Amino acid sequence: MGIEKLTDKEEKQKKIVSMFDDIASTYDLANRVLSFGIDIQWRKKGCNKAYDILGKERLTQITDVATGTGDLLLFWRDIAKQRGIAIENFVGVDPSVGMLSVAKEKVNFATFIEGKAQELPIEDESTEIISISYGIRNVVDRVEALQEFYRALKPGGMVVILEFTKQDRSGIVNKFVDFGMKKVLPRVGGMISKNYEAYKYLPDSIEEFLTTEMLEKELKEAGFEMKYVKSFSMGISTLLVAQKV
Repeated sequence: MGIEKLTDKEEKQKKIVSMFDDIASTYDLANRVLSFGIDIQWRKKGCNKAYDILGKERLTQITDVATGTGDLLLFWRDIAKQRGIAIENFVGVDPSVGMLSVAKEKVNFATFIEGKAQELPIEDESTEIISISYGIRNVVDRVEALQEFYRALKPGGMVVILEFTKQDRSGIVNKFVDFGMKKVLPRVGGMISKNYEAYKYLPDSIEEFLTTEMLEKELKEAGFEMKYVKSFSMGISTLLVAQKV
């Protein structure tokens, strides 16, 4: 029974990776259009908050998991420069070869490694920051991934998660947001990427995902101490920053 369940998980993960391979070339454009560029502010907030909490002027490594096209690594680098923080190594990890192909063309200062969040190809206690933006929802073995993050982080290191967590959509404003996520987003994303199913998957995956409180609980169970939690834009996006203790 256990073997069959693992096979189902692997099959689901394979389908998700294949979907991201297919939309890699249009992924950045779709993100900017669908969020009206607001996701830029969400990403900046995550980087700044982690740098604030760490309070260091020099870091050995920042590792971005489910890095996709490497978008967040640009924010980590640029904000570090603005704040006078020296970063020795930037590493991006993703199971999608298509996404990494785009990332390597776009981000020439980072090392990119094909790999899964739940089998992180990073040495023990080798990185001060692990980030994952809008990717933890797509990791089938999420508990294992959080344990991997803890293993790879240096003591006192930070995990930074940006995600679309499940929300209560009972109010009028929330119902409007829900309509946009379920009806408008798949159509616009589908037109840009020529893959309607991929952008129909997004709102469906959010409905099947955890609430913010549930994700906080999983982080604590993995050994992390919560440092900052903030929802943005009527609860569409949530930032969670936690520290290895």
